[in-house]
Amino acid sequence: MPAGFRDMTDQSRASLAVCVITRDEEDRIGDCLASVAFADEILVVDSGSTDRTVAIARELGARVIVRDWPGYAAQKNFAQGQVAAEWLLSVDADERVTPELARQIRGLIAAAPDGIAGASVPRRTWYLGRWIRHGGWYPGRKVRLARRGRGRWDGEHVHERLVVEGAIQALDGDLLHYTYRGIADHLRTIDRFTTEAARAMAARGARGAALGMLVHPPLKFFKMYLLKAGFLDGVPGFVVAALGSYYVFLKYAKLWELRGAGRP
Repeated sequence: MPAGFRDMTDQSRASLAVCVITRDEEDRIGDCLASVAFADEILVVDSGSTDRTVAIARELGARVIVRDWPGYAAQKNFAQGQVAAEWLLSVDADERVTPELARQIRGLIAAAPDGIAGASVPRRTWYLGRWIRHGGWYPGRKVRLARRGRGRWDGEHVHERLVVEGAIQALDGDLLHYTYRGIADHLRTIDRFTTEAARAMAARGARGAALGMLVHPPLKFFKMYLLKAGFLDGVPGFVVAALGSYYVFLKYAKLWELRGAGRP
C-alpha cells in the first residue's frame, strides 16, 4: 500500500478522499500531494498535461484519470464522483495542507455530528516573496471539505464554489496557496480569466461596460489597498491592489469589445 494511504476496509472510522485537478503542474504537484498523504485515497484528474505531472502523481501513489477539460466546476464534480470515501477534500495543485489543518480535518471527520456537512478553511497566499495577509486575500475562506453526496461544485468559468447542503464547520488551520509564479504569470492569468468573465457577462446580457471601466477599477483599488489595509503588505500589497484594479478594468473593457463597441 502506498505511503500515506490507510486501509479502506477499516470501517471503524470515516474515510477521506482528496481530489486534485491538474494541467502542467510538474513543479508543484509533488508538494501538493505530499501535504495530503494523510488521506485514504488521492485522485488526480488531469486535463492533458504535456509535462511530467501525471508521472509524478503516479509515482507518489495517486490514482490518475486523464480526460478532456470541461470547465472548473464540471471537472471537480467529475473527480468527486470517482472516489469512494465518506468525506471529500478538494485541493488545487498550487495549494498545500498544513499539518495543523490536516489534524483539524482528521478530528472533524472522526467526530462530526450528522448535522455537519462540510468545512471551510482560511487560505494564506504566498506572492512576491511574502505571505499576503491583507487586501482581501486573507483569510479568504474557502469551502473545500464535504460529506459524500452533500456537496457539489457550482458556478461559471473561474468562479466555481463548493455548495454544501447542511451546516459548515469553520476550521482554523491554513491552506497554503502558492499562487502566481511572478507578475508575468499573474498577468497571463488575468488575461485568461477576464476573457472568460467578460464572455459570461455578455451571455447574461450585461450592459454599462464603458461606465464600469471608469468607475469600478478605482473603487477596487481603494477597497483593497486602503479599506482592507493592503498597504500593510508593503510593495507586494500595492501590486496586488493595482492588479486587482486592472483585472476589473480589463473585464469591462473586454465586455465593451464583445458587445461590438469600437468595431467598424
